[in-house]
Amino acid sequence: MVRIPIILLALACLASCNTRHKSDGLRNEITSRLNKADGKFAVAFHDLQTDEMILVNEHERFHAASTMKTPVMVEVYRQAAEGKFSLQDSIPIINEFKSIVDESVYRLDSAEDSEFELYRNIGKKKSMYDVMYAMIIYSSNLATNLIIDKVGAKNVTATMRSLGLKDLEVLRGVEDDKAYQQGLNNTVTAYDLMVLLSKIAKGEAVSREASDGMIRILLDQKFNDIIPAKLPDGVKVAHKTGWITGLHHDSGIVFLPDGRSYVLVLLSRELVDEKAGVEAMAEVSRMIFDGVVAQEKGQ
Repeated sequence: MVRIPIILLALACLASCNTRHKSDGLRNEITSRLNKADGKFAVAFHDLQTDEMILVNEHERFHAASTMKTPVMVEVYRQAAEGKFSLQDSIPIINEFKSIVDESVYRLDSAEDSEFELYRNIGKKKSMYDVMYAMIIYSSNLATNLIIDKVGAKNVTATMRSLGLKDLEVLRGVEDDKAYQQGLNNTVTAYDLMVLLSKIAKGEAVSREASDGMIRILLDQKFNDIIPAKLPDGVKVAHKTGWITGLHHDSGIVFLPDGRSYVLVLLSRELVDEKAGVEAMAEVSRMIFDGVVAQEKGQ
């Protein structure tokens, strides 16, 4: 009467040990590949079916670049859910923002932005949703500053804390040079972005409806040179990238054709050869994908 539960427990332990062994092996392969690139990296992987994780330098802080735009989007949906505004409300398109250092006015240069159309609409109005959409899929800096002016950087960080993100911090909009010179930057960790994206995937960021809305936007991402770059057709990635000189990030939810999904965050900095660093992270993304597929097949 006692042997059957013991046997089942032993089999469960064996399966767990085998999964851990495979995860450790894949982690070693990942670190080995990244070590060949000249830079510093962080990785956070979360299988949403098995809860398996692979973590590398997951709590190390990185300049957020444009990955902070995902938390900003979450805050937009949170405030909309509270009735502070509708996503269809119109907001004026301006190009004047105040530095968090001394409230001096600064402007963005369209030549330094990844999206140009919004600058042609200065003096006009667009819906909150359209501006937020440009912030995510085109990584528009002008859109980002307009949205942050509306929802408040401190509110973004406070919401992240309420979701259990301990280190991610949104201090300001982008291109605030005075703040940058004083080291006042938006920061992220691979672990915190993983937690946030896992909550979005599970419908736990604001609500299921809001989370689904965020996923639909992230699926339209126009910059696809890291996580999706080497994945096969049929795999969908809802993700947000970020880059500045010497630094490239990607963070997203990967949806397999069979209905499974996982979260992957890849951060980098101090890249001597940026093209090589991006290539290494794209290869890591494929390694993770292959590992997930192999595990399902029982290999």
